[in-house]
Amino acid sequence: MSRNDTTVLVVDDDSNICELLQLYLSRDGHRLLFAHNGSTALDIFRSEKPDLVILDIMLPIINGWEVCQLIRKDSDIPVIMLTARDASEDKVSGLDMGADDYVVKPFDPLEVAARVRAHLRKRKAAGGDGTADTLRVGGLVMDMEKYEVRLNGKPVELTPKETQLLHFMVLNKNIVLTRNRLLEKVWGYDYVGETRTVDMHVKKLREKLDSREQPWLIKTIYGVGYKFEVR
Repeated sequence: MSRNDTTVLVVDDDSNICELLQLYLSRDGHRLLFAHNGSTALDIFRSEKPDLVILDIMLPIINGWEVCQLIRKDSDIPVIMLTARDASEDKVSGLDMGADDYVVKPFDPLEVAARVRAHLRKRKAAGGDGTADTLRVGGLVMDMEKYEVRLNGKPVELTPKETQLLHFMVLNKNIVLTRNRLLEKVWGYDYVGETRTVDMHVKKLREKLDSREQPWLIKTIYGVGYKFEVR
């Protein structure tokens, strides 16, 4: 087994699941850290700065949803929710709170290992915290090295996933992007999710970005997807 310098934090109060994931993830050379409650998970996250987190929802002290939200205030590292809750509403809630992926128990550990590899590849290809370019369209400025978005000189508070979605749309301005393509490119090529996740993120972007006096808008292409249209 070769070490690949990546650290994965597994947060689950079931020791059997932790042991199973340790067996399969260690084969890829990851350094594994474990936490059995939300409070310990946050302590380890802040001190060890892992490259990816696998996070159960039903946790003692602080639940997984809250842990995910707190992680997202400091980092855009991949977060894979691992839970027995398979209702569509729960999946959408987890993704909206900043999760990158969602795996339902019982799970195939080979699939989880593959998803971990995919998310780490995607993050590495993006240069860790994103590409270092700065995009400007009218009063909109995106600094992807710092993950900062400004509109008319004022900072706009976007989640990492909202920032990634906006960045991809701006890079592909005036091109119609289907919901499935946005899921593939922003959430990951092997991400399996509902297209309404894209709709909800676009809705939030529109709420946070006032485009009325801008030379651009996020246009809905009915029955297809969206377009960042520069007028």
